[in-house]
Amino acid sequence: MRERKLDIKSYLEHVFAYLQRFMELSRQEFDQLAPFLELRVFDKKVVLLTQGQVDDYLNIVMKGMIRKYILTKKGEATLQLATEGHIVQSEISFHTRRPSDVILETLETTVVISISHVNMQQALRKVPCAERLGRAMVTQMFIKKDARYFDQLQMTTRERFLAYVTNHPHMLQRVPQKILASYLNIKPETFSRLKHLLRKK
Repeated sequence: MRERKLDIKSYLEHVFAYLQRFMELSRQEFDQLAPFLELRVFDKKVVLLTQGQVDDYLNIVMKGMIRKYILTKKGEATLQLATEGHIVQSEISFHTRRPSDVILETLETTVVISISHVNMQQALRKVPCAERLGRAMVTQMFIKKDARYFDQLQMTTRERFLAYVTNHPHMLQRVPQKILASYLNIKPETFSRLKHLLRKK
């Protein structure tokens, strides 16, 4: 894995603003939490987590993109495309300390703010706001996952495609078509046909 280290201080203001999305956080509270965070930067096509490895990090994407996927009998199934402001990790592996079934890989040069499992446990013991913040972040994660799951069940393939490209038009340029099709649970040939119709329109 190729990883480069950067100075975290230049990113702390962005992190502070980002965490305000989840709960009201004072500067003093954030300053208590900041020493437990790490800034990590990875090149494109770097595997952050392999299948069978225990996930040691919860990551917030500051810049770039991380793909979360699993291997299936038919190939690969993309579970998440984490862009700026998204949290990404193998939740089961991180919290249970079991080997991961999912793989995390960068699709672009990517900067993340991470907290290790060890640091999270220390923060929960030492920083009063950490537990409330963690609970708020996990709650939002569950809400987003359920919303996506329900959309997949209720929408037709065409509706799912149109809703996604309407709300995330930039992703057509940032993500290979095969991966986008996998994420939307659409066959590659169907995705191509729908994309062609979209261009005609």
